[in-house]
Amino acid sequence: MTSINRADRPSVSFRLSRAELVLVFITILWGGTFLLVHNVMTVSGPMFFVGLRFAAATLFVGLVSARALSGLTATEFKAGVLIGISIMLGYGLQTYGLQTISSSQSAFITALYVPFVPLLQWLVLGRRPGLMPSLGIGLAFVGLMLLAGPEGGSLQFSTGEIVTLVSAVAIAAEIILISRYAGKVDVRRVTVVQLATASVLSFLMVLPTQEPLPDFSWLLLLSALGLGAMSAVIQVAMNWAQKSVSPTRATLIYAGEPVWAGIVGRIAGERLPGIALFGGLLIVIAVIVSELKIKRREQAPNVLEAPEQGQEAGL
Repeated sequence: MTSINRADRPSVSFRLSRAELVLVFITILWGGTFLLVHNVMTVSGPMFFVGLRFAAATLFVGLVSARALSGLTATEFKAGVLIGISIMLGYGLQTYGLQTISSSQSAFITALYVPFVPLLQWLVLGRRPGLMPSLGIGLAFVGLMLLAGPEGGSLQFSTGEIVTLVSAVAIAAEIILISRYAGKVDVRRVTVVQLATASVLSFLMVLPTQEPLPDFSWLLLLSALGLGAMSAVIQVAMNWAQKSVSPTRATLIYAGEPVWAGIVGRIAGERLPGIALFGGLLIVIAVIVSELKIKRREQAPNVLEAPEQGQEAGL
């Protein structure tokens, strides 16, 4: 007679780690910025605003991390500059696009970084996403099309949409770079370098783009300070959390950004059509699928009952 160890039964886990919960929180913050940036573009050019925004973020993080900056290494400087370049391209091009396209169009196109991340991850890091993350990414992509795609997801690419598409590639590169260096560098020092790099490069881009300097505006100043503080929190959190969260899992959490952007838009008076709500449901399903883990422990060898030993396998 044999008995089977209870550990052989599959176990399912839906738990989020503390690092993943932090990423969920910053995704909520991130999703709330689309409408605000869209409104600020009425009083400022894109590159000047991005430069001002990240200058404020650099100041906030620098004040908190001042004592740690003296230990900056060459690797940390390199990582910060590379990530800062991707931030400048990602946020700068996205903001440029928001001058001429709606926030829903911007959210949809930006969300294309969801499938871009595992592709870049494969090319740069040589890590193939597994079956469940791949399925989750596919569902998230379809859901994002239905949720944020204007007129049921059909897009006619204008200049604003094209530059936003390029920004999605840059955002994907940022996530990959953060994951590549996260375990090798000090989060505080790298964050200061990347924010400062993004700010300086954005201000420099004002010259070749011939962007006119804006007049003083309280909307511009307060938005830059507020988004600067949010950017500081987001970048520090991303650098810390992605030490233990894989790029694919991080991407699936970030896929909730348009959901939160839609909620903010609804509060502001926007109303999502039924097909967009269905897209939101697909995103929720995608997150659940990506978190689904079916684990089987190694099966214990069958053991013949031995009454003289008083033992039964699995009890």
